[in-house]
Amino acid sequence: MPPPGQTQLPDWDGLKLRVRTLIASHRVMIFSKSYCPYCNKVKELFRSLHVEYYALELDVTADGPSIQQVLAELTNQRTVPNVFVNGTHVGGCDSTYQAYHDGSLQKLLGDSKGAEPYDYDLVIIGGGSGGLACSKEAAALGKKVMVLDYVVPTPLGTSWGLGGTCVNVGCIPKKLMHQAALLGQALQDSRKYGWEYEEQVKHNWDIMVQAIQNYIGSLNWGYRVSLREKSVTYLNSYGEFIEPHKIKATNRKGQVTYHTAETFVLATGERPRYLGIPGDKEYCITSDDLFSLPYCPGKTLVVGASYVALECAGFLAGLGLDVTVMVRSILLRGFDQEMAEKVGAHMETHGVKFIRKFVPVQVEQLEEGTPGRLKVTAKSTEGSEIFEGEYNTVLIAVGRDACTRSIGLETIGVKINEKNGKVPVNDEEQTNVPYVYAIGDILDGKLELTPVAIQAGKLLARRLYGGSSTKCDYINVPTTVFTPLEYGSCGLAEERAVEEYGKQNLEVYHTLFWPLEWAIPGRDNNTCYAKIICSKHDNNRVIGFHVLGPNAGEVTQGFAAAIKCGLTKELLDETIGIHPTCAEVFTTMDITKSSGQDITQRGC
Repeated sequence: MPPPGQTQLPDWDGLKLRVRTLIASHRVMIFSKSYCPYCNKVKELFRSLHVEYYALELDVTADGPSIQQVLAELTNQRTVPNVFVNGTHVGGCDSTYQAYHDGSLQKLLGDSKGAEPYDYDLVIIGGGSGGLACSKEAAALGKKVMVLDYVVPTPLGTSWGLGGTCVNVGCIPKKLMHQAALLGQALQDSRKYGWEYEEQVKHNWDIMVQAIQNYIGSLNWGYRVSLREKSVTYLNSYGEFIEPHKIKATNRKGQVTYHTAETFVLATGERPRYLGIPGDKEYCITSDDLFSLPYCPGKTLVVGASYVALECAGFLAGLGLDVTVMVRSILLRGFDQEMAEKVGAHMETHGVKFIRKFVPVQVEQLEEGTPGRLKVTAKSTEGSEIFEGEYNTVLIAVGRDACTRSIGLETIGVKINEKNGKVPVNDEEQTNVPYVYAIGDILDGKLELTPVAIQAGKLLARRLYGGSSTKCDYINVPTTVFTPLEYGSCGLAEERAVEEYGKQNLEVYHTLFWPLEWAIPGRDNNTCYAKIICSKHDNNRVIGFHVLGPNAGEVTQGFAAAIKCGLTKELLDETIGIHPTCAEVFTTMDITKSSGQDITQRGC
């Protein structure tokens, strides 16, 4: 019978002969439709395997409906894609992927290499937080796993051990140096609380750095022991794809080994971006160098307004150094701008100088030393004005670049965002090449946070090998910027909330507050700030949470769980606060921004 709506009877015998001829004359024959995502997924699989295929798009072929009916009689399959390999009917999208995973597809293709067992079930490129979490979870589920981790030294020669950015040159040393600065403030406050001491207080950079590096060294060793206990193979080598399912690993001595795996996970992370101006790589440092710097940096210029820039500027100033921040445009791009400006204002009040709307164009060395003396020339972003200044150290913190451009991804067809080097993935962290996944900071459009990478890595391993279907939730992830006055947030920035919901559909509650601990020293009254952004038409659900104050990370972590559970303003009002704490202000907020009422506080 002809398909519905078709009046002229087709030549069925001729169509059957045509279909059989197509199947017989092509190694891989795909009957497809151009708009079908499952068809595209199957084509991507064969492209990733470097296998040529022929696809007949039934939606743009005049007799497509008739051919589909012939296929239904031939295979009992009425859907597309309809895949044949060397004359054998494989089936649709799911059947093709199942055949790929169990190896039968490779056998049909006549690929002898595909029939051989791989060296590993899983190879992870990158030994940071996400890669380690994924490797240990996969090994615990009985898989043979290898981790490759290699740190390309900075232009100044700085390198480090296993554990990635967070452990070695990120979260851990940053928080410890932030704590060192807080202790300096606590020493000043202590006199008001009755502490008397004769010894002059000063900071010893060498002692701090050595203590922090000793601690990091213990973490590096702990990770190696943990991998060994889990029977994960660890190579301190640089991984690079050379063909599908195969990588080349090169160690520090230039020795090369080759390894195959059924599945790969990219967890290479990011490295600091340089300015691309004369003298930047020769004379400047980045956060990759700062935390193990063998001398006190002295008078420092921090270039950038990222959270890394402001955190580093904050603790350096807290240690008593002369610090200036050069800002191209806005502070903390991507964060709530009201909070960002309050962070900057507090830093400025406490001695950090800001040069706004300028960018460096040249760094020159005036004098060698540890530290030496540098001259920075900068130009205005709004005119022809030139700035010149002398510093001992210039710290560049203008963002980070994904480490994806030199690991052979183009060889196996993994697509990246050419603008930023990041990797687009689906909601299961799978790249366009089916056997390659990616997690962590290199994901395009996802959050660059260590706990996110760890969660994604664990859940990915459980989906691959543990029968789980749980995906990483990238919504309402809490974070904290460890500036001198800490800024914690969860959910939407106010600007983003207005874009998504419309200002008229929001209610913003806010208040200033004064930590009781600061009352006796008499400092920073009405500087700390809290606000929540609520959706009026969703039971006043909290869609944005922001706090600027001491221990903001601890405060935000607790409320983040509540926000995950659908926290509303009414529930906050019904919650009894712990007195006297900073966090209790979220249980007593009653002033909205729209009211315009005074939010200054006069006591607890």
